[in-house]
Amino acid sequence: MKPSPSELPLLKALWNKRELSARELHEQVAVELGWSLSSTRKTLERMVEKGLVLTDERHGVRIFQAAEGKIATLAELTRQFARAVLEIDGPLPASSFSGSKLLNAEELRELEEYLEDEGKK
Repeated sequence: MKPSPSELPLLKALWNKRELSARELHEQVAVELGWSLSSTRKTLERMVEKGLVLTDERHGVRIFQAAEGKIATLAELTRQFARAVLEIDGPLPASSFSGSKLLNAEELRELEEYLEDEGKK
């Protein structure tokens, strides 16, 4: 399932911290999104329904984590963008993401593998 633009900052926070409560997630994205805590909670509920995040309860606190890994999600978003916007059917070079603050060198190599595999299908 594709995350919406407003869901992506929450996923990025989860990829960075692995597991967070709704309040911790809200603190991570509040400045960027300008939301209230209730809006963050509502978005998280929608993300659970869509299968984008998983939940667990610890000591009475609901904990959230991303259902899919960062690389797999970014590869799918990249493929969708390439097909829908750029009308490219083959793989995109991962080198175009080399300046990303979201990906380290190892993750960049992994993303490149995902994108190359798509071109072989």
